[in-house]
Amino acid sequence: MEQHFRIHGMSCSSCKALIEESLNDFEPLLKAHVDLEEKHLILETSTPIAIEQLQQQLPDKYQLEPFETVQVLPVDKGNPSKWRQLKPLFLIFLYLFSASIARHWSIWDTSGFMLDFMGLFYIVFSFFKFLDLKGFAQSFPMYDPLAKRLPAYAWGYPFLETVLGLCFLIRVQIETALWVTIALLGITTVGVFRVLLNKQQIRCACLGTVLQLPMTEATLIENLLMIGMAVGMLAGV
Repeated sequence: MEQHFRIHGMSCSSCKALIEESLNDFEPLLKAHVDLEEKHLILETSTPIAIEQLQQQLPDKYQLEPFETVQVLPVDKGNPSKWRQLKPLFLIFLYLFSASIARHWSIWDTSGFMLDFMGLFYIVFSFFKFLDLKGFAQSFPMYDPLAKRLPAYAWGYPFLETVLGLCFLIRVQIETALWVTIALLGITTVGVFRVLLNKQQIRCACLGTVLQLPMTEATLIENLLMIGMAVGMLAGV
């Protein structure tokens, strides 16, 4: 069965992710989904749950009230396709590849191409995180194991990405930057894999909170591509 509630105090996608995570950990619930635009909470339950019980699972700033006028629709009805949701990510990768290829078009250098791509990747992705650093720091621990244990790591991650990007672009401490890339993205990849395996519906924070991207296989491929390039560079490919 489904239960529907209006949510007050919710203002951004980080709120949505926090509410869904808090309620999905509540054992009587089968699934919780939040419609950010409509401020609408949809619960899939085996038995009715009192609003007081649900309220106890949420921070005080979020207040629930019964959703009076509800059309019972599938949770994902009307949601855009994965392609439309991930279009910004694909466009960014297209521009990164194009810029990296253009820098080495006249005299091709595979190593230089990979270093430029990785450097631009980090700079661009950190830029989007800095647009809403607080939102990123709240969203990243939803799937990154280290950020979940160490909140300060989530706050520092965009700065670390910027440093790594500069190292690749200006060719400083490249080997160290490659090993750090493998370690950081390896940890994140483990978290992404768990989310996909558990079929959780959370937002990917790779481009911050400005572009609301769903956690999909594309996120996993994105991390594996960077790890593969780093391994290839260390192996002298």
